[in-house]
Amino acid sequence: MSTTANDTTATRSAAGLIAAARNGSTEEADRRSVNTDRSGYTPSSLPDGVVYATAVEDVVDTMVRATADRIPVVARGAGTGLAAGSSAQTGEIVLDLSRMNRILRIDPLEQLIVVEPGVLNAEVNAAAAEHGLFYAPDPASTAICSIGGNIATNAGGMRCAKYGVTRESVLALKVVLPDGRILVTGRETIKGVTGYDLNALFIGSEGTLGVVVEATLRLRPMPVSTATVAAYFPDIVAAAEAASAIIASRITPSVLELMDGPTLAAVDAALGTDYRSRGGAFLLAQTDGYGAFLEQDVLIKAIEPFATSYEKATDPDHTAELLRARREAIPSLELLGTVCIGDVGVPRGRLAEMVTGIEEISRRTGVRIFTVAHAADGNLHPMIVLDEGQPSTEGPAKAALAQMFELARSLGGTLTGEHGVGLLKRDWLVDELGNDSLGLQHAIKGVFDPLGILNPGKGI
Repeated sequence: MSTTANDTTATRSAAGLIAAARNGSTEEADRRSVNTDRSGYTPSSLPDGVVYATAVEDVVDTMVRATADRIPVVARGAGTGLAAGSSAQTGEIVLDLSRMNRILRIDPLEQLIVVEPGVLNAEVNAAAAEHGLFYAPDPASTAICSIGGNIATNAGGMRCAKYGVTRESVLALKVVLPDGRILVTGRETIKGVTGYDLNALFIGSEGTLGVVVEATLRLRPMPVSTATVAAYFPDIVAAAEAASAIIASRITPSVLELMDGPTLAAVDAALGTDYRSRGGAFLLAQTDGYGAFLEQDVLIKAIEPFATSYEKATDPDHTAELLRARREAIPSLELLGTVCIGDVGVPRGRLAEMVTGIEEISRRTGVRIFTVAHAADGNLHPMIVLDEGQPSTEGPAKAALAQMFELARSLGGTLTGEHGVGLLKRDWLVDELGNDSLGLQHAIKGVFDPLGILNPGKGI
């Protein structure tokens, strides 16, 4: 159920819920601040109010009242989403979890950490590093994205090809259901197959089934060695072919990131670097563990037929500089205009076909598209950069997105690898999933949220 702007009864109820909350606000500035993300999508209206949760009890109280009064609730973390998954509108309220940001426990022996949803990804890694451990999922936005949002979208990042995405690193969850009941899923053991895997079901559900209020995360030992190499290519097609050659060599790089020439130029303009002058595309690769440098030799041999040059990182500062270039891709493009970030995935052997197709789509539609990719797992981020005020949900931009999704699907891929569906990609859901699968997913949603009050209209 989604409440409309004309439903005055629901509006009055929302105002009462906000007034009863410990930390609620109906101020326009607060409603506006919790209603945008980094997707480029601009909501047509503002939510009725926002509840700033600081404890589990705040979430329970909010959901009990919301269920009683049939008020739609949109849970929100750090607001770094890229698919308009936490945008709200009139008739809805936002449940902001960013103040639930405590690290509750860390167990170095069992290699796990227990956190609230508002803890930032980078904060988890900083705490783990004190014990010689790390948390594997590392989105490019690690410094600003929250664990709750990572769980909602099953986020990946640069290390996911070797260590897996968020689902592989979440052992247990504490979730508040729409009616206020608290559900605990998973366990602290590595193995456990009692019952259905509800833990996995919540991960990637985009806040449509329940509100995560606590997560037990799996940590891993810090690699004893890491070897880094940056390679340059005449164009992105050659770089994509090199990435496929690395996979075919049967090594598993911990990081394999691709950037096209226009993105390199944007990074150079933002950081004062000179990467674009070295080639038309860039591939950053890391191998780690006891065999890091042996694997690096294999990797270099695989890319040599395609690369114009390459360099090995000489020290940790050099490594950090190369990683920064990749992490700053999106912020650099945001200096050029409004960025709408694609998130398609294809089989790793078809990367070159996908990047060739993206270039053709850009020429055909006249839309500026910049491409970066987690090349080791075939997850590409073609980013449309629009002039100020130009919409991403209609016209040439939407046509370009549709064509990219169709191309990915034709190559055996998917319309989203890690950013989620949100509002922006629902038009293409049935093309990928089919009616039977989508119908079953709606039925599952109905079991957990029979009134349809959690993040209505998103995900499925």
